[in-house]
Amino acid sequence: MLAAAPLPEVLPAEGAAGAAWLLVALPALGALVLFVGGRRTDRWGHLLGVATVVASFVVAVVLFAGSLALPAEERVRDLGLYEWIAVGSLNVEFGLRIDPLSLTFALLITGVGSLIHIYSVGYMSHDPDRRKFFAQLNLFVAAMLVLVLGNGFVTLYLGWEGVGLASYLLIGFYTGRRSAGSAAKKAFLMNRVGDVGLALAIFLLFVELGTTQYAEVFARAGEISPGALTAITLLLLLGACGKSGQFPLQAWLPDAMEGPTPVSALIHAATMVTAGVYLIARSNPLYDLAPVGQLVVTIIGAITLLIGAIVGCAYDDIKKVLAYSTVSQIGYMMLAVGLGPVGYAAAIAHLLTHGFFKAGLFLGAGSVMHGMADETDMRRFGGLWRHMPVTFWTFTAGFLALIGFPFFSGFYTKDLIIEASLTAGPVAGWILGGAALLAAGLTAFYMTRLMLMTFFGPERWRDLHPRRIDAADLEDPPEHYHPHESVASMTVPMILLAIGSVGAGAFLVGGERLGHYLEASLGVPVEPYDVPAVFYVGLVPYLATALMLVGAGTAYLLVGRREVPVERPQRVSLPVRAARADLFANAINEGLIARPGIWLSRALVYLDNRGVDGVVNGTAAMLGGTSGRLRRTQTGFVRSYALTILGGSVVLVAALLTVGGLGG
Repeated sequence: MLAAAPLPEVLPAEGAAGAAWLLVALPALGALVLFVGGRRTDRWGHLLGVATVVASFVVAVVLFAGSLALPAEERVRDLGLYEWIAVGSLNVEFGLRIDPLSLTFALLITGVGSLIHIYSVGYMSHDPDRRKFFAQLNLFVAAMLVLVLGNGFVTLYLGWEGVGLASYLLIGFYTGRRSAGSAAKKAFLMNRVGDVGLALAIFLLFVELGTTQYAEVFARAGEISPGALTAITLLLLLGACGKSGQFPLQAWLPDAMEGPTPVSALIHAATMVTAGVYLIARSNPLYDLAPVGQLVVTIIGAITLLIGAIVGCAYDDIKKVLAYSTVSQIGYMMLAVGLGPVGYAAAIAHLLTHGFFKAGLFLGAGSVMHGMADETDMRRFGGLWRHMPVTFWTFTAGFLALIGFPFFSGFYTKDLIIEASLTAGPVAGWILGGAALLAAGLTAFYMTRLMLMTFFGPERWRDLHPRRIDAADLEDPPEHYHPHESVASMTVPMILLAIGSVGAGAFLVGGERLGHYLEASLGVPVEPYDVPAVFYVGLVPYLATALMLVGAGTAYLLVGRREVPVERPQRVSLPVRAARADLFANAINEGLIARPGIWLSRALVYLDNRGVDGVVNGTAAMLGGTSGRLRRTQTGFVRSYALTILGGSVVLVAALLTVGGLGG
């Protein structure tokens, strides 16, 4: 295990950093106004929603520029706002940590979030609840900023729960659709499992150290007993698995596609699913001292990136294919942060480039849906590049970045993670590196399949009629498909994201810009070339490119050169059936958790009704019956009472005489 880097001094926020609270306050204020204002804000609510996030992005840029002007050892700042909780020995300050890691995330959240807000103006233009949608988007951004800017684990947990609430509202935005409601509940409940893990980790930190503030926890991490430290890191990982859709809590993420497409882009590119990676990276002083915790993180990451890549090969829903690509790509990031100093910067670099190309891909998918009567089945597409040229070219940029095509963003950042995984050890290096390389080939396969089915080949939609997407939809679908390019408010954000998909990777990785900037938060980065690896890491770009070409070529042979049936074939091989069934993740969750939980609930209800309530109700019934019988003796007649007194007196006298006679 590599030793933990010394921690920089935490300084008080000064100058522009003192206004960092505006980062959170602006979108939070926008959400408050839109929620409270109600329908009175319908005409201009979307403009306010966009303006608050754009303004927050400007604040983030100013803070980032100020951070760059400081020496590396002075870039960690704390802005204490007020004493939040003071109970006994528990003192929690509500404050913000302004350091390279939090500012990097703030730029991603507000920058990409601003583009998604602008895109949503056109995408949601015909929705009567557009104002409510923007209120919930603002809430989502504000909660995520609290999560990444908080200066302690309790503040992080506040943002963590806020993100969960906002995602629940947005995934279930189409309240008339039963599938949307089910997906929202599924996401909420599966995240609760992870949230319990995070809460327990915070409790253990307080028990061990008497504090939950970052500055004190990280400075005293060496005081935590090894067993407790391992438990804390594993519980933190459980929380990360819930929010980031990692194994075994990944099943909610594809179902979250039930929300409007901009929600999918925001969740997958800039907010919710990146929270788990942030949590592990932020807790690096703890993980650097917990080799078991690090190992489990890498294993979870490797399993998840393979699950996402395999399942993505079998889906026909364009949004769900992209959703599983997110599961896989976040798996790469989790693998990297689990590797320690050799992987921290690589994970954050890939997270940033992923923010560009995944947001672009989801917005491109939304543009396709916008022009195809909300259709998501790729089997009903084909030849759309002629009708949507801007969407096609921007989507292509994201596609090439995602599959790691040379000199696009993903090529630089994903290869860094693969290189780092080869340094995990003599055995682990082969396993983790092999999994990462295999997933690279599978990613190229399913994304090339998506491109071919959507934009190339015959125009299958010409012979089809649009379908009603959900039985609860009130409007009838149009008679024919009329694919067309989207409005400027949608295409301009897609173009800007495409630029990032092309050049962000080279910019961040070149000269180790990002790694050096993040030193104050993550420690000095370690190059894979400086650590023993299972084979020469310089071969990784060539191997990854070769596997990418094999995957793309295989997709072309199986999809591009064959006719794509409109109806999904039912007679398929067992691996395809397994992939279509999410590798039986839902069945496993239902069999191991849901059904036993239902049975346990029913048993407890029976025990409560017949046991606890039975004792209480039985006692009450016995007393009631006894009193009812005794009540019959109370007739109200004096003669009856006199007779009873006489009888009692006779019995008493007889008893006394008997006792006296026995005594004599």
